[in-house]
Amino acid sequence: MTPHHIRTYRERDRKPVLDLFCRGMTEHVPATFRHMLMLPGTLLIELGVPLSLLLFSGSWLLAITSSLTLLLLLWFLARYNWKLYVATCLRTDMADITKSYLSACGSCFWVAECGGQVVGTVCALPVKNPPLGKKQLKLFHLSVAKEHRGEGIAKNLVRTVLQFARDQGYVEVVLETNIIQRSALALYQGMGFRKTGHYFLNIIWRLAGIPIFHLLYQLPSAREGGL
Repeated sequence: MTPHHIRTYRERDRKPVLDLFCRGMTEHVPATFRHMLMLPGTLLIELGVPLSLLLFSGSWLLAITSSLTLLLLLWFLARYNWKLYVATCLRTDMADITKSYLSACGSCFWVAECGGQVVGTVCALPVKNPPLGKKQLKLFHLSVAKEHRGEGIAKNLVRTVLQFARDQGYVEVVLETNIIQRSALALYQGMGFRKTGHYFLNIIWRLAGIPIFHLLYQLPSAREGGL
């Protein structure tokens, strides 16, 4: 296992950071497709429509074509959601990382470097208008290169955010993830984050049965009354 270190983002990191981000999001497409395929409603349509066409037309070709068309539609929907998310990020916070995350106190962007290469990212911004006036920090864009997963990099990146939050006087760290990102969800919960709610990003994600989970980590000083 090659050692890694975590440091603050530099402008020269822009291309590898964006490449890592885009690759990481694209990797979720197959899992999203499988999740959608196994939904009861999807299975009913996938089996029912070709069977109905076969019974009414007697054509195996028509039945097979309809089944393949439905599969292609599911793949398109799975891919569309992630492409839309990437496109949104690339024109908002990721368009100018330095401006978005390093231009003010209370926010930051980190990269994990291994062998001179950027292999992980995470960033954080203060939450605007947090509930009950609590000082909250929101974690974004945790990502680790596929070939370096299982080396503890993701956990160390999250620890970096938590330590930053303590140093900056935040009370809670929050984030959002979804049911497709199972390993990330397990990591967060294993580190003490807890679910506080969920919502659906859009009608497609609702139909696909993919909720976005709100997670919250209460910093020890807040849990222990400052002890």
